[in-house]
Amino acid sequence: MPDVERSDADEMELSVVLSALADNNRLAIVCALLADAEGAERHCSSFGLPVTKATLTHHFRVLRTAGLIRQVNRGNSNMAQLRRAELTARFPGLIELLEAENRRRAATSSH
Repeated sequence: MPDVERSDADEMELSVVLSALADNNRLAIVCALLADAEGAERHCSSFGLPVTKATLTHHFRVLRTAGLIRQVNRGNSNMAQLRRAELTARFPGLIELLEAENRRRAATSSH
């Protein structure tokens, strides 16, 4: 799969999106972005994942290629932003499912 950001919602493939979300680290990134205000950007190192920089780069590439996030170059760093509107347009209900998963994860981690 080429390393390109899916620009149109119509280009997003459900199997690719679900495959990207199947990894717990990538799901954690998406859930963290969901918890932020719509349109918020986060530095890629701000997610606190226990992985190497190379692995983190890989996870963001998979998310970007699937169309889940966009990365914006801000000088010396890349900022990640959830493509909420595009995901809602292409896969109605997916954001709500991810938000429910985010709440479930929060409830589980507090016990």
